[in-house]
Amino acid sequence: MKSPPFDLVAPSSLEDAVLALAAGADRPGGAAVLAGGQSLLLDLHHRRVRPSLVVDLRRVPGLDGLGVHEGHLRVGALVRHRALEDPAAASGALGRVLPVLAEHVGHPPIRELGTFCGSLAWAHPTAEWGVLAVTLDAVLDLRGPAGARTVAAGQWFTGRHATVRRDAELLTGVRLPLPPPGAGAGFLEHRRTEASFAAAAALAVLEVEDGAVRSARIGLAGAADRPVRAHRAERLLRGAPATPEAFAGAARVAAHEDADPVPEPHGGIDHRRQVLSVLVRRALGAALADARGQRQEAA
Repeated sequence: MKSPPFDLVAPSSLEDAVLALAAGADRPGGAAVLAGGQSLLLDLHHRRVRPSLVVDLRRVPGLDGLGVHEGHLRVGALVRHRALEDPAAASGALGRVLPVLAEHVGHPPIRELGTFCGSLAWAHPTAEWGVLAVTLDAVLDLRGPAGARTVAAGQWFTGRHATVRRDAELLTGVRLPLPPPGAGAGFLEHRRTEASFAAAAALAVLEVEDGAVRSARIGLAGAADRPVRAHRAERLLRGAPATPEAFAGAARVAAHEDADPVPEPHGGIDHRRQVLSVLVRRALGAALADARGQRQEAA
């Protein structure tokens, strides 16, 4: 199927991009933003969106920055998925887990063009970058006609393909907090086929001290109509021994109390809870192994 007709503008400054998006917001069908295009083009071809105007950001300077500053990894709006396959993109646990998540994002050609911020804006409920942002309490930077504002990742997603971004706003970048030194991270994902979207995923970030869990962060994908934090499971783990039994208990809580899955054609709610429980348990084990590996290297 071909895309519906639309006008295309390619501004050369952030200010002009905001003005173009604001003008397009009042047109029939509104305006859409093009960064990598791997999600937008799919929606256009299937006619799930019919914007009158597409604003191409690829000529806007300053949106392709990727670097660590003041304890955060800042990812600009034009940073491609492929750039995050490099472990040197960040230090510590984040640098080690980024390539693990990145290799699950689409296929190599998609990762060459698609963008990290574009994934967050598209807001697929099982997207890898969404669960990363929620787990780490990322901060999203937006620019609109009224100026700049920030949104916490936990408030960004409002449903399937739905966010708090206003019609005339641009997502200009995301700031991912670096986990503390010595923390470990683990990520697991389940999908029906190699080419399909994830059915569910779990990301765990652990700090362990003297054999006990000092802090835990657990993010879930496929557990609701948006990525979610498993806060109840996290509280259960704090101060608990870092053992398989404790991880299994936290995994059950995450799947049955933190998750609110919806039935899918290929699996009911009970099946999805079982998948999530297994993924969380394994992600916690991977995070523990990662943390222990860093201590052994430092010794």
